[in-house]
Amino acid sequence: MPIVDYMQDLGKAVRAARKRHALTQADLAGLSGTGLRFIGELEHGKPSLEFAKVLHVLQVLGLRMTLEDHAT
Repeated sequence: MPIVDYMQDLGKAVRAARKRHALTQADLAGLSGTGLRFIGELEHGKPSLEFAKVLHVLQVLGLRMTLEDHAT
């Protein structure tokens, strides 16, 4: 799984997962209860999206996030 340091990285990962599932942006919007615009903005890495909705989209795609402490 790719390392996500920026919203653009997350957007690329979401887009790749959506395509692996053979879903259109409209399909994913419907499955996740979001709008088509939200999915487009997520895939383009918009930094100000509602985090709870982002997490829900990830869940729908079978993705999950983990955090790593770089200080150790």
